[in-house]
Amino acid sequence: MNATASLPLMPLVADGTTGPALAAQLRRVERRKRLRAIALTLPLLIFLAVTFLVPLGALLVRAVENPEVASTLSRTGKALAGWNREAAPPDAAYAALLADLAAIPETAQAGVLARRLNSEVSGARSLIMGTYRALPLGANLSPAEAKEKLLAQDARWAELPYWWAIAKNSSRWTPDYLLTSVDLKRDAQGRIVRVGADEAAFSDILLRTFSISAVVTLMCILLGYPLAYWLSTLNERKANLMMILVLLPFWTSVLVRIAAWIVLLQTNGLVNRFLMFTGLTGEPVPLLFNRLGVIIAMIHILLPFMILPLYSVMKSVPGNYVRAAVSLGSTPLAAFFRVYVPQTYPGVAAGGLLVFITSIGYYVTPALLGGAADQMLSYYVAQYTNVDVNWGMACALGSVLLTTTLILYAVYRRFAKAELSLG
Repeated sequence: MNATASLPLMPLVADGTTGPALAAQLRRVERRKRLRAIALTLPLLIFLAVTFLVPLGALLVRAVENPEVASTLSRTGKALAGWNREAAPPDAAYAALLADLAAIPETAQAGVLARRLNSEVSGARSLIMGTYRALPLGANLSPAEAKEKLLAQDARWAELPYWWAIAKNSSRWTPDYLLTSVDLKRDAQGRIVRVGADEAAFSDILLRTFSISAVVTLMCILLGYPLAYWLSTLNERKANLMMILVLLPFWTSVLVRIAAWIVLLQTNGLVNRFLMFTGLTGEPVPLLFNRLGVIIAMIHILLPFMILPLYSVMKSVPGNYVRAAVSLGSTPLAAFFRVYVPQTYPGVAAGGLLVFITSIGYYVTPALLGGAADQMLSYYVAQYTNVDVNWGMACALGSVLLTTTLILYAVYRRFAKAELSLG
């Protein structure tokens, strides 16, 4: 018997190659396609990482980073490491403080330190800068002599709140900014407590931001739903023409639109003149620099974000569903709400989420059309960035907005998946 007779026969293809060879060749072709696809998308991925992910990461890091005190008063922080924060700080802390202040090379750096401590306890700025300008207070001083020199320079160095601020911020990483953004703080012993009623501000600001965004979203749904439904019933030519008018605000600068609303809503503006002309009011209605003006302008700017998702979903809903329900005995109104409306829920959810997330980050419109009690969270992010130069606090407030956005998106995804599974 031939020895080769027991070997399995390899299937041949048209070009004479065997099956395993063909499979290997196909794998190589697929691998080249994947590498080509990765090479084509790699520039976009790098661009997104550089312009989106890296800034977000830097924001999150800066929200918990506290380098001003830790890098400038490193010796003082070590000297206060074992301090119980009830009795007076050890004499070694006074000597370490003198050494740290003397090592600061520039007045600007001392100013950054003073500003950071002043945000913790009032008066720290003048205390730090006064002591820094008075240096040197002596050479080769013992801890007891350093304490005596500092107290002679400024008696406030005997007060514990200033030392508490230094000890609390001696670590490079801190939760204080994030705690402050939700009206919490750490006390002298490091416990997390709620701030006093006279200091609490960000809870009201967050509530104001969410309430304004919720009102704007609700009004966009009420105004955008019938308009999107009407657009979906038009023929293609008319729908395209009307859609151009809907998208017209996208082609106009936000500042131009706000300026137009200032002209319309002012005391002698067109809106008040129309109201008085028709007899609806006997005197001008305050529509500018208040909550109403902010909401009106935001609805105008954000309404297209609601109409577009609704329109895309409504165009995909077959019209014969409602007609079938009517033919089976349902009234047209009941058929619309029980058959048609539930099929547009994905568009309502997508548009509502888009409008709400965009609303909570609004800054220009409330800043120009609202009053002091109408500013949203983004206004205070800009305030801490440009005026107070407190990057940690600005990043903490930005992190609150980012967290809110991620939570809303996660909730939306969960409900969307649940709806798909039920469907």
